[in-house]
Amino acid sequence: MASVDQRITIEEGLAVQLRRSGRARRMTLRVPRDGSDPVLTLPVGVPLSQGQDFARSRRDWLRAAVARLPARAQAVAGAALPVEGRALILTPADLCRPRIDGDRLLVPQGRPVGSTAAAWLKQLALLRLRAACDRLSADLGRPYRAIVLRDTRSRWGSCTHDGRLMFSWRLAMAPPAVLDYVAAHEVAHLAHMDHSARFWAQVEALMPGHAPHRAWLRAQGGDLMLWRFRD
Repeated sequence: MASVDQRITIEEGLAVQLRRSGRARRMTLRVPRDGSDPVLTLPVGVPLSQGQDFARSRRDWLRAAVARLPARAQAVAGAALPVEGRALILTPADLCRPRIDGDRLLVPQGRPVGSTAAAWLKQLALLRLRAACDRLSADLGRPYRAIVLRDTRSRWGSCTHDGRLMFSWRLAMAPPAVLDYVAAHEVAHLAHMDHSARFWAQVEALMPGHAPHRAWLRAQGGDLMLWRFRD
């Protein structure tokens, strides 16, 4: 398990989040695509001073990697928000609840656009994921216990040993087949709590031809994390 210990300033305007991991065998630096601070992971026995020296020795790489990140996107009126794989223009309108109208996502006039859009996406994600998991778990012959939505940064879904399925509500922004793939991935864990060959065979049985959707998530999923919904 990894734990966040502290935030370390490398130089003015550049900091890293320190994580210690019992699984790590060497020091690593990672720059998340969601625009959050780079992550320095240290094995448990490595001194903090050694980790600081490691990060500072790679400050040029860090600056360049951070500079290459796409700009964060803000969910405001006029923004083209991805919804189920297509861009919808956030448009305030005289109505009681959000709805899709052609290439627009209409949101109630006078309400905060970002938080209103986020709440609507969460409802959409729950609707789509519940339908997918109901169908897939029936195909598998193993029921799940509950579905929980979170705004995670490191994973799109997870499955506990007691059958609780967790998903990122940002999956409502991805193409429907990608959401279905993540649902199939987590439902398959109801049968295999690992990533063995048997597990991947189960994913393929639940969703034949899932590889392109998994590849989409790896290549473009980070873009969904760039969206900010605070008003």
